[in-house]
Amino acid sequence: MSAHIARRQAGLERVGLFVDGANLYYATRALGFEVDFAAMLRFFGGSTYLVRACYYTALIETEDYSPLRPLTDWLAYNGWRVVTKPAKEQADPTGRRRIKGNMDIELAVDMMELAPHLDHAVLVSGDGDFRRVVEAVQRQGVKVTVVSTMESQPPMIADELRRQADGFLELADIGPEIARRPPPEARAPRPAAPPAAAPARPSRATPADPYGEAPDIEPE
Repeated sequence: MSAHIARRQAGLERVGLFVDGANLYYATRALGFEVDFAAMLRFFGGSTYLVRACYYTALIETEDYSPLRPLTDWLAYNGWRVVTKPAKEQADPTGRRRIKGNMDIELAVDMMELAPHLDHAVLVSGDGDFRRVVEAVQRQGVKVTVVSTMESQPPMIADELRRQADGFLELADIGPEIARRPPPEARAPRPAAPPAAAPARPSRATPADPYGEAPDIEPE
């Protein structure tokens, strides 16, 4: 019997994890660390029945390549449901190029649809626009915890969202549990080994700094 099925049969709390990708990226960048999404999955699913873990991001397409693609591909193969749509490029009044990628509707619809199957929804975002969907999910008897940060300047968590949520989890506090660790080869040299056959699915660590090669997608 798998651990996942055992947790379900044990009557553990049913949890849904909803990650606003761009909002999380800017929050953790302000705090000075990068997320290990495998560690995040273990952190929120280790002692619960994790019904679904969803990651939302707009993709910046440059011809046939998106700099976010390594991350979204890795997530899709490693326990996450990935929801994407093309980002939109706009120019502000000064002519500066800006990339907009609002995934609020997609996240809100999924949270509402999954609410009847959850005891606890974890929203990883500080966007105040989510206050109403949090309220709607709470009316269905689901507890909602918001994960963001008060430690950045300015804080990334909207006051109205924090007030509405049943609980608030500070990213700076859980950073040691979900941050990337240096890869083994960076800690100590290893003798060269013969090349191994490529695995059928990606198995490397979570790709780092997925937005590093792209224009900023502005959190809304």
